[in-house]
Amino acid sequence: MEIFPPTRQAALERMAAIHPAEYVRTRNDLQGAVTGLSPYITHGLVSLPEVFNAIAQHHPLTVQDKLVFELGWRAYYRHVWTHRSEGIFDSIHDGCLPEAEYARALPADIRQAGTGVPVIDMAVRTLYATGYLHNHARMWLASYVVHLRKVHWRIAADWLYGHLLDGDLASNHLSWQWVAGTGSSKPYLFNADNVARYAPPAWHSPGSVIDQSYDLLDQIARRPQPLAPWRGSESAGAQHLVEPDLGSTPPVECGWTEPQGQAAQGRPVWLVHPWNLGELPAELPADTLCVGIFLQEFHQTWPWSERRWRFVTERMKALAHLLWYGDVASVSAALKNAAHVGSVQEPHLQPWLESLADCQAAPALFPPIETRCDSFSKWWTQVARNGQGQGRWHQKSKPI
Repeated sequence: MEIFPPTRQAALERMAAIHPAEYVRTRNDLQGAVTGLSPYITHGLVSLPEVFNAIAQHHPLTVQDKLVFELGWRAYYRHVWTHRSEGIFDSIHDGCLPEAEYARALPADIRQAGTGVPVIDMAVRTLYATGYLHNHARMWLASYVVHLRKVHWRIAADWLYGHLLDGDLASNHLSWQWVAGTGSSKPYLFNADNVARYAPPAWHSPGSVIDQSYDLLDQIARRPQPLAPWRGSESAGAQHLVEPDLGSTPPVECGWTEPQGQAAQGRPVWLVHPWNLGELPAELPADTLCVGIFLQEFHQTWPWSERRWRFVTERMKALAHLLWYGDVASVSAALKNAAHVGSVQEPHLQPWLESLADCQAAPALFPPIETRCDSFSKWWTQVARNGQGQGRWHQKSKPI
């Protein structure tokens, strides 16, 4: 059974099952009551305002609630992306070591779940099997890769993005920077005790390279020498995985074609891209041609797993009459005789999308902050102040 069915109904059911108090109490546990909504939010099947309002119908929420706070991290990373643009793919500032001290290749034993450290190998196995990792597991994996194995965060972030069902370039790459210490005030470190507290037994890693004090782990993070793979008894005889392939083109059987303009001739067109897979706008004219698009320029740089391709295309086929894969020039040519072309803004597709369509803003839960904030706390303070001033936040739950 698919963990994340690519339907809006599946997202709505997850939203209805959220209990904020349980989330706060157990969210750090790998088996805790997390929402599991990230693939649906990333691809726009539901928006942040919809998530908030669905929860607020049954549970009081204010700007101070932890669940709202966590929704804010996604919006904050988009805020940073808006202001820094391609700069999010470079270190914001120095980390524990000079950039040259970090390797520019991810070791095979990490890719193949063969490090010998159970928590790391379980994380990689879970990633490949499901396309998803609990946020705590992502942090553990990133910390091990950067601080113990001395792999540059950008190399590892690109790798993880390709295998995630919910991969968002802002959230993923800026989270890696937060762990690496290049986007935060200090590196994120963890040890075996932390894993034992929050993960099932199969993840526990006693006696391994992470079974050390935080002081010693901090010293290791600041030394340039990488640690070798640890061969522990827990992984003795374990079969190493073959890393799944990533592709820059949807599987042929997903039903896409090259862009062709005959169908769009004289008709209004609505472009459904991989990040606006929610309900179609109610105001679309009855004769609107809905076209799902995959832009070659993006996917050649950021290939996806087959699981993600299928998740997106299956949902897209429920919304669109046609699915096109091509470069911007070919899509533009196919749309040139359309009566009108519309879509929804999306930073993953900047600057290409707005050359193809009149784009409306995506739904936003938080008020826009025009001045760049270099820390979440500064951004959150302004959000709380501006939101309350506009009547957007209430002491008891009301729709935003």
